[in-house]
Amino acid sequence: MSESVNELSEKVVIYDTTLRDGAQTEGILFSAEDKLDVLRELDSFGMDFVECGWPGSNPTDDEFFDKVKNQQLRKSKVVAFGSTRKADVSPEEDLNLIALAESPAEWCCIVGKAWSFQVEEALNISLDKNLDMVEDSVRYLVGKGKHVIFDAEHFFDGYKSDRKYAINVLRAAESGGAEWLVLCDTNGGTIP
Repeated sequence: MSESVNELSEKVVIYDTTLRDGAQTEGILFSAEDKLDVLRELDSFGMDFVECGWPGSNPTDDEFFDKVKNQQLRKSKVVAFGSTRKADVSPEEDLNLIALAESPAEWCCIVGKAWSFQVEEALNISLDKNLDMVEDSVRYLVGKGKHVIFDAEHFFDGYKSDRKYAINVLRAAESGGAEWLVLCDTNGGTIP
């Protein structure tokens, strides 16, 4: 006998990107103090996860991550954002991954290509090389004690183009130890 919908319990988890993605909006320029104020407000609202910025990418985010260590949050988990390693360096040598590993955030979200076209044309690398980059970048951060969310960039376009490869990218992230796999509609035009 199957369970009814009422018997199943599910939790909706909300992941806010205001302090990273929202900060890219024209006319928006957060200071580190602004970001701390917004984080405190999101925490008081009960936001589960707050993607706070890209450690090592700019002085404001560096200042924010230095100051966020002293914040006592009620509910929100601070997430540091970055990308998979560069194709020509190991995770241990990649400045982006080092900055993520050294950030005070317990959670990291790393973006990686999930569309074969983007891998071959934008990154100009082999499909297998991209899978290695995804898996060992996640594994590196997990090995540094981080919880990892993998952001599968261009997932839906990739799935339409080459489903096997798009799924293999997710498997690589999972194999590396990612706790969440986020399927991104990067171009914003997919209709499920």
